[in-house]
Amino acid sequence: MSFPSPEQRILDLGLTLPEPPSALGVYAPALVAGSLVYTAGHLPADAAGNTITGRLGETLTTGQGAKAARWACLSLLASVRAAVGTLDRIAHLVKLTGFVSAAPDFKDHSAVVNGASELLRDIFGGEVGVGTRSAVGVASLPKGAAVELEGVFALRE
Repeated sequence: MSFPSPEQRILDLGLTLPEPPSALGVYAPALVAGSLVYTAGHLPADAAGNTITGRLGETLTTGQGAKAARWACLSLLASVRAAVGTLDRIAHLVKLTGFVSAAPDFKDHSAVVNGASELLRDIFGGEVGVGTRSAVGVASLPKGAAVELEGVFALRE
């Protein structure tokens, strides 16, 4: 049995992708270059469109950070879909980078970014939705966001 298409999985999981976010500066939210799609950094916004803010280890728990990463991932996928027409064109996640706004002594960056990694695995399946990854702690992010995600995806021909 084959894994359902990503677009079908989004429906099966009861998810809705938000409208693709507008750029906060002079850049493209997602860009196709050859057989790859690169995304700019995407911030977490809840269902009402409010940016999820705070610092892990100070004002947010690891679980709250993982939920923020999940929201950021939905935004990132909305930009990818807008750039390529359908998520069914994705052949593989190549790289996910997660930036975590964290207190100096916070150590669970990977657990925060897992919120996005698990969502990608659930939508695309383990063969396609698990790629390389970095989880990096930072002092601050745009708009006071808790996390920011970037992705690189390979396209089907």
